[in-house]
Amino acid sequence: MNEQKSQLKFDYILLFLVLLLASISIFTLYTITPFLPAKYSLINFPLKQIQWYIAGGFIIFVIMLVDYDRFQKITWIAYFVGIIPLIMIALKFPPNLIHNYNNANRGINLPVIGTLQPAEYFKVILTLTIAYVMIRHHEKYVIRNIKTDLWLLFKILMVSAPPMGLIAIQPDLGSVLVLVFITTCMILVSGISWRVISAMVASAGAAVGLLVGAWALFPGKIGTFLEETVFKHVTSRINGWLYPEEFSESGYQLIYTMRAIGSGQLFGKGISNMEVSVPEKHTDMIFTAIAEQFGFIGVSAVLIIYFILIYRLIHIAMSSNDKYGSYIVTGLVGMFTYQIFQNIGMSIQLLPITGLPLPFLSYGGSSTMTYMLAIGLILNVHSRTKEYMFETD
Repeated sequence: MNEQKSQLKFDYILLFLVLLLASISIFTLYTITPFLPAKYSLINFPLKQIQWYIAGGFIIFVIMLVDYDRFQKITWIAYFVGIIPLIMIALKFPPNLIHNYNNANRGINLPVIGTLQPAEYFKVILTLTIAYVMIRHHEKYVIRNIKTDLWLLFKILMVSAPPMGLIAIQPDLGSVLVLVFITTCMILVSGISWRVISAMVASAGAAVGLLVGAWALFPGKIGTFLEETVFKHVTSRINGWLYPEEFSESGYQLIYTMRAIGSGQLFGKGISNMEVSVPEKHTDMIFTAIAEQFGFIGVSAVLIIYFILIYRLIHIAMSSNDKYGSYIVTGLVGMFTYQIFQNIGMSIQLLPITGLPLPFLSYGGSSTMTYMLAIGLILNVHSRTKEYMFETD
């Protein structure tokens, strides 16, 4: 019996959306480069972003050559290799390799490559690890009950907690929240009983409620406590978010961000017609550059592209007839969804400002490569999803 080799299927809609976002990113970087601070004068951001996207395209090509199911064999290797640089950053050793930016140790300086941000890559690694844990658990425990569900939940939390803790002490709470959202999304589709999930959500909600209540009742004491920990920046971030005019030192970025977005009005002020100086306009705050130049119409177009992108990813996750592939795409949907919502939300004062880039638009090597790696995995799952004339559950 001859076996027919399956041909790879490309999701051209997804590829087009990524290419469209990449074009918007490069064009926006080109228009804002003359308005960036003098310290960036020697850096050609549009050209470097093009290089990152070319490298990312090569990564997608390589990933597509390997059946994603084979990644299960290297899951734990990737997990422990990925966690080593996080430990190095936590220990600040060796000191000459640790990259400090804005009073946070978030990267490792490597020759030729440049600065590597392990927290970015670990978003994909954690997704693969949780997917592997879940698929192995369901293979072993065919009959599910509360006990097996609790055991699966415990295993998921055990692989998620170490990287979250190591990233939190950098400190990088933004990336921690991304990992939390990835983990939560994957737990929701893991098959764990809704009674267990409801109890977990209720506990998490109660904990958040207590924290919010404590902050509202005792802001001074909570602030003093945080000042003595690695999370001392949290107090200023929250005050700068809630009361930017009163706490101008920590809220100045939000003030200028809102001015830039508001000044664009409906149709924007035109290409390269920017008058408001926003810190990190080429990275975390690139949304403000789009809003100022192209107004509400321009940012609405970007939001529509993101909506279609997320819809397409959800469709691929639901269409996959392999649980492992579906788990992987679900985790990556959580990663993209949260970062898009968080970045745009912080730009319009809906959420506190964090150091999360806007997927596919913000400049950055580690972040862009992570997104392209994720897209490669998603395309891999889609290309190997088999379609049957008569499908059964």
